[in-house]
Amino acid sequence: MLITSGSKAKSPPIDLRSDTVTRPSPPMRAAMSAAEVGDDVYGDDATVNRLQNVAAERFGFADALFFPTGTQSNLAALMTHCDRGDEYLVGQEAHTYKYEGGGAAVLGSIQPQPLENDSDGSIALDRIAYAIKPADIHFARTRLLALENTIGGRVLPLAYQSAATQLARTHHLGTHLDGARLFNAIIKLNVNETSAVAGFDSVSLCLSKGLGAPAGSLLLGSRDFVDKARRWRKVLGGGLRQAGILAAAGLYALEHNVQRLAEDHANANTLADGLTRLGLHVEPPQTNMVYVVIPSERAGALQQHLIARNILASISPRTRLVTHLDLSAAKISLTLKAFKEFFDVKHSNLAPPI
Repeated sequence: MLITSGSKAKSPPIDLRSDTVTRPSPPMRAAMSAAEVGDDVYGDDATVNRLQNVAAERFGFADALFFPTGTQSNLAALMTHCDRGDEYLVGQEAHTYKYEGGGAAVLGSIQPQPLENDSDGSIALDRIAYAIKPADIHFARTRLLALENTIGGRVLPLAYQSAATQLARTHHLGTHLDGARLFNAIIKLNVNETSAVAGFDSVSLCLSKGLGAPAGSLLLGSRDFVDKARRWRKVLGGGLRQAGILAAAGLYALEHNVQRLAEDHANANTLADGLTRLGLHVEPPQTNMVYVVIPSERAGALQQHLIARNILASISPRTRLVTHLDLSAAKISLTLKAFKEFFDVKHSNLAPPI
């Protein structure tokens, strides 16, 4: 926190860059402080064990495994499903393919087969079927279909997930769901947890995005799957000791921060409506992500304008603004006021683009 001479401490910024920027609330910190801990590598951390059991039961899986990060959870899942020289089918926009450093190929010797995502985030079923390789020594062995929900803030319909996982099953493929923001989809669709993951052999759940925990993800699957994934977690450096301090935050998040995701979705709609009224092109949000087109010649100036008003956003021609539990309706109003100051020439000292 910055402190200027002769002034009070600067208040936390209005941070729209991601829902990963949330800070643990005082009650969450209290739960972390009071957590019962042990050595999780030995299976002795009671709070980690409780978190794993709670998550597995809620989603209808036999077992679950706590990971430091979602990237590690996804990678361990891919390495559990696939052997060296196998391939997995995945969307070109998917986090496991585009934003996780090529870990499957670099560390797992697994070949990704990226497929084009449709505008709704899905992958056409005929595209999936066409990409499955025949049993031939010339090809990598297709072993897994990996989907993501939500993907770029878009919610995959349950009917699509059912059809896609059934297609995979018909071709003897495993199925993995990157559910980093799955709870946003659950709230949007108004369905229960087991319905949201029906048909998947494994699911990765992130606790540190919309749910507001400081760190941690869970990998759900069968007991045999989780046993194998536990070894890969160790190989990937994810063995934890007194991790109950983090697991307590996850338990608090699951108990208190799921239903309130509806507030983030409402704030995203308010933000989108306000930006649209300014004449900007805005993609209607489905969950907590607002995508808005910013004229490239004004992006840099807008970035500085927002920073001067203690607002953080990653401004680009297609800007993503993310709502979360640290952003109240009042902060959304302040954000819209700042955008209006910039784009409304009558109230701005910035010249319009020529």
